[in-house]
Amino acid sequence: MSDEKRPARRSGGSGGQGARGGRPGGQGRRNDRPRQARRPDPAQASIDQPRRAARDVLRAVRERDAYANLVLPGLLRERRLDGRDAALATELAYGAARARGLLDAVIARCAGRPVEEIDGPLLDVLQLGAYQLLRTRIAPHAAVATSVDLVRAEAGPGKSGFVNAVLRRVSEKTEDQWVEELAPDAVADPVGHLAFRYAHPKWIAQAFADSLGADAAELQDVLIADDARPAVHLVARPGEISAEELALVTGGEVGPHSPYAVHLDGGDPGLLDAVREGLAGVQDEGSQLVARALTLAPLEGPDNGRWLDLCAGPGGKAALLGALVGIEGGRLDAVEPSEHRADLVRKTTRDLPVDVHVADGRDPGLEGGYDRILVDAPCTGLGALRRRPEARWRRQPSDVSGLVKLQRELLASALQLVRPGGVVLYSTCSPHVSETVAVVADAVRRHGAVALDTRELVPGVPDVGDGPGVQLWPHRHGTDAMFMAALRRPLDS
Repeated sequence: MSDEKRPARRSGGSGGQGARGGRPGGQGRRNDRPRQARRPDPAQASIDQPRRAARDVLRAVRERDAYANLVLPGLLRERRLDGRDAALATELAYGAARARGLLDAVIARCAGRPVEEIDGPLLDVLQLGAYQLLRTRIAPHAAVATSVDLVRAEAGPGKSGFVNAVLRRVSEKTEDQWVEELAPDAVADPVGHLAFRYAHPKWIAQAFADSLGADAAELQDVLIADDARPAVHLVARPGEISAEELALVTGGEVGPHSPYAVHLDGGDPGLLDAVREGLAGVQDEGSQLVARALTLAPLEGPDNGRWLDLCAGPGGKAALLGALVGIEGGRLDAVEPSEHRADLVRKTTRDLPVDVHVADGRDPGLEGGYDRILVDAPCTGLGALRRRPEARWRRQPSDVSGLVKLQRELLASALQLVRPGGVVLYSTCSPHVSETVAVVADAVRRHGAVALDTRELVPGVPDVGDGPGVQLWPHRHGTDAMFMAALRRPLDS
């Protein structure tokens, strides 16, 4: 899936401090000594370092539209936080980013003003403190005191007094009590109520309900699973190591659905020898099932081992497909329009029979006749929100229409590039019906593609929907909410 479109930055507020909050000590006393003569700020040195790291992640997300899951690992290594300190920083940063909507509603009530009117650096700390008070077992006095210390170290006692007052009001009620007070009525607006309780924008919760259809009663289970910390999923490189061997050397457990999957409870998978040596990668089990489904789809005519990944960046599925086609002596072409992401594909697929092309998948300039094509289309990413903590607050309903147009064009391109009798597997990490069944139905109608029963391509995986497409769910399968549908080009086309 391609990089998400980034929305406008949230205002730093009206207090005038937002632009100055990024430098430790930048709002304290002025220091006129030469830069090289400065000593470490004792106020910064004394504050709680895991919370400081979590605060800095929230700040990067707000100020630079950064991705929390990309910022945090580097901060942990840079500041040499490991063990319990790293675990605490991770829980607080990801948890506060994920719960932002609920936290902001509580903060606004307790501050007596909209969060847009609160200085950005103060709001980062308020979110961090409110998350600790409402969603962890951290003692209230510790949550408040460490938050006050963070602000005092940068902005002095005046600003810290405001934070202290707001968080003390937050601590007067539990999360359930705040939900009861602030959430939409559960009878009049059941989707809105659940969305607020489990920290999702209402439009996303509604999209989940629409996709569930007759199973919409499972919406609460979806939101709970989507709001929880996901396990780390590894993929064993076919031909190099088995899932059983990978589980043994990593201390993980073999996944229940993909023959290549291993689950870990947590930790930094980049530190594992198997990952560093290229024997394994980090990949959600649902994504593994997508790649495998393409290889299991029945063709009309022989498989000549000429495969294509039309939307390859950053390369996880291309690596799995490259390993599988290589076992049979074939090759995979991988298309990615961004040079930077194409480099990621090259690194991920090094030593595999994969040829990377920097091109637009809608017109890649490749010769047709492929046996199998994967279209893992750019999408809203609503099915992978649990792995991208801040993403649910970035996406907007207006994003959908432009992505649907692109998805239709990419699928049309694939159906031209695949040979008659060959198969295209369309997938998204979104369950939004406009991006899934509607795109596939349009391709069948416009291009005469034959929809295959994709459920047969995920053997042993239960409860994947009524077909012919497959919809995975975190609450049912422990995977991202991946959608996939296999289409065959008729022999006479």
